[in-house]
Amino acid sequence: MKVIGIIAMVLVIVGGLNWGLVGVFDWNLVTKVLGDGALAKIVYDLVGLSAIYLIFAFPKFGK
Repeated sequence: MKVIGIIAMVLVIVGGLNWGLVGVFDWNLVTKVLGDGALAKIVYDLVGLSAIYLIFAFPKFGK
């Protein structure tokens, strides 16, 4: 797997764990670590872009 694929996978896993924490405990790890500003927004943007990358990098997931 390419380095960008590994980074994308890590970011998507972090995003998924964060949403799990929000759903179960109403606790947002990203905002606790990075605050509620631009840096947290960048992390959310990167997680979303990583998910889009993985959709196209692994098209067999949908089949």
